[in-house]
Amino acid sequence: MGTIVIDEEYEKCRKMLKGSISRKRYMHSLGVSNTAACLAMKYGYDIRKAHLAGLLHDCAKGLSADELFETVASDNMEISDIERENPELLHSKAGMVVARKKYGMEDEDILSAICFHTTGRPQMSLLEKIVFVADYIEPNREGIPSLDRIRAMAFDDIDVATALICRNCIDFLNRASRLIDRITIDTYEYYRENSNYTE
Repeated sequence: MGTIVIDEEYEKCRKMLKGSISRKRYMHSLGVSNTAACLAMKYGYDIRKAHLAGLLHDCAKGLSADELFETVASDNMEISDIERENPELLHSKAGMVVARKKYGMEDEDILSAICFHTTGRPQMSLLEKIVFVADYIEPNREGIPSLDRIRAMAFDDIDVATALICRNCIDFLNRASRLIDRITIDTYEYYRENSNYTE
């Protein structure tokens, strides 16, 4: 599995990221990066790739709503009705574009993990699940229902952790009377049916 190597590419991206997002978001990104590396060690994935994907997952968070729309449209990606009503949801898709164009990221696994880190998707790759879960459980997160349980489950069964996170997100959005992206529901249903998840 190797060890975490803070190489030139990581350091270059870290310095660029620090100057383009808020301090709080930057600290979150470091937390996700380190958590993703830990999950990669647990599940036998490339630690360096997970570390870098976690670092860059929110690289588009500093963009305005107009910039998010423009960035996603520039890559000819579909924008859903929910995303049009809630432009902040576009930061994942925009992040994939920004990571490629601004940070020079060419690794398709990393780009895909950035793209789906918010909504998830059925049949995610291991790296997509690692970043999706790391984003939710990183050490700076607090006040989330069942967070301790999800953190423990993340290192026991990442598929069950994915289902639990989706369930939490759906419950939160329902309580707040906010629209839910269909892909998150599909992700929950897939991992509920295809893991050891129990209600």
